[in-house]
Amino acid sequence: PKETLIFETHILEKPLINFIESIFYYKGFKPDHSIERVVPTGHIFLIFELDGFVRNTFDNQSLKPNGSFQNVWVSGMHKNFLSISAHQDSEMLVIQFKTNGSFPFLQKPIHQINNKVFNAQDIFGKEIMELREQVLKDKSVLAKFNSVEKWLKNQLDDSKIASNEILNILEQLKSKPITESNKIISSYPNTQKHLINQFKMHFGLTPKVLQRIFRFNEILKEIQDKKQLMWSQIAHEFGYSDQSHFIKEFKEFSGFNPKEFIDLGFQNDEPNFFPLDREG
Repeated sequence: PKETLIFETHILEKPLINFIESIFYYKGFKPDHSIERVVPTGHIFLIFELDGFVRNTFDNQSLKPNGSFQNVWVSGMHKNFLSISAHQDSEMLVIQFKTNGSFPFLQKPIHQINNKVFNAQDIFGKEIMELREQVLKDKSVLAKFNSVEKWLKNQLDDSKIASNEILNILEQLKSKPITESNKIISSYPNTQKHLINQFKMHFGLTPKVLQRIFRFNEILKEIQDKKQLMWSQIAHEFGYSDQSHFIKEFKEFSGFNPKEFIDLGFQNDEPNFFPLDREG
């Protein structure tokens, strides 16, 4: 029988909902490509493969493999796009941390893992492999989610939660236009240097870089499924000084200029995964 795709998301409650964007599981996925580009979103991921396949990252230019991963790995806070392998019949369980959510679990300054994908054992030791074994044994998807949730609750270190002042700045950078960034940053009660250090420790990136990433992801949502686009209007709406600044930043985060992006039909895909070798 042909395997059907299973895709399930775990319902999160407190305290985990404060730190985790989503926990999801899928099995039987059949992508129409083998390499995809992932754009920066401001999230860190803890990924369990449950299928025994080795995954690769690729050089963004040559698309030659430059890293391989299996079992469990962490994808740190990325400032640039990443090229990764996509497999037939994958089975994976993925924990996606909120921007503010990973430090209380990883307990390691987040900027130290910026732009890296690495073996989760490097941070969590052998217990992460034991958790993977447990998840493989669990019969139902719910049981798998429960095993992971229990481990996360044990792993959570309350002393590593960002202060309300820092969280407030992050929230404003996410929700307010970029033209207000200087005002938001200067509202922080301590020095700007202190703010930058706190941001790097808790969230990996500086306030300004994170805000640019948030804005870029808003743009991707805005253009999804749209056929007709006025790029100059979008550049203006999102506070770019001019269209060339917009094009440069779009290319920096996605690897494509806006026109190429639409010509390749990526506005019809998931907003942050773009197939690079789809048979067209």
